[in-house]
Amino acid sequence: MNQGINVVGLYVDDQDAALSFYVDKLGFRVHTDVRNGAYRWLTVQHPEQPTFQLGLFAPGPPVHDEATAQTLRAMVAKGAMPPLVLSVADCRASYEQLMARGVEFTQEPVDRYGSVDAGFRDPAGNGWKMIQAAAGK
Repeated sequence: MNQGINVVGLYVDDQDAALSFYVDKLGFRVHTDVRNGAYRWLTVQHPEQPTFQLGLFAPGPPVHDEATAQTLRAMVAKGAMPPLVLSVADCRASYEQLMARGVEFTQEPVDRYGSVDAGFRDPAGNGWKMIQAAAGK
């Protein structure tokens, strides 16, 4: 039996906007998009990681009451959630490519600790670090 983490979830305020961002701008692909009433289970995958899914979940019923959902949406919008990390072979080239697709960066590529990193946020406010591994690692 294989075991391990299969899905990591992000809270997003608009699943359609999140889907467009992750697919059209970052190049992810849809894995699952199903509904049960108002609830929508939506996951995407990085094309080079077919066994790992990123869940794009809207806070609210049946998991959260409205007060909790509102708090979560506000926290995400402020960038208060931990950042995710996207590993890339060439941070500066990826930066230029994503900028051309309309990704808004919060930090241009910077040389740091032997690697290069940049920062951006998704439409909901989730923070991302895009990191080029240090040479030889």
